[in-house]
Amino acid sequence: MISQFINPAKRKKKLLGDLYNFPEGTMAIGRLDVPSEGLLLLTTDGKVSAEIRSNKFEKEYYVQVDGIITQKEIEQLKNGVEIGFSGKKYTTKPGKAFIIDDPKFPVRSQKIRDERHGPTSWVSIVIKEGKFRQVRKMTAAVGFPTLRLIRVRIGEIKLDDLEISGVKEVDCFM
Repeated sequence: MISQFINPAKRKKKLLGDLYNFPEGTMAIGRLDVPSEGLLLLTTDGKVSAEIRSNKFEKEYYVQVDGIITQKEIEQLKNGVEIGFSGKKYTTKPGKAFIIDDPKFPVRSQKIRDERHGPTSWVSIVIKEGKFRQVRKMTAAVGFPTLRLIRVRIGEIKLDDLEISGVKEVDCFM
């Protein structure tokens, strides 16, 4: 699914408007690329959107990586790593990162791979910025490509047990 309401490329992918009858003027706050999953906030208020996209709110991601990540790479992720952004080198701001147990999310409809391809591990990465494919680029920069990326929290709002393609109204974010 594409995390927007209008598809300028006219691809045959589902859009957010296919999920629910949202009010006119609803927009996604930030986006998730097509292979990513998880929490996406929607609003009709542009000021709220700008505030949440600012560096004031933490965004937490659970990331399945290729291989068994170690504390050395976790420290690199915490301190900031150099990634490519808009054709230039960029060092990510310090954040939080730690190894987590498999969160046991439902199996994806598009399978990533299976155990025959080697071990995987899960990390939680918490950032306040949000450059294009930043988390994917961060894990690759420390030698552990992302296999699965799930946004589980924005600020204090958590994905929790919201079902896939589920919609839940939140009264106020700020």
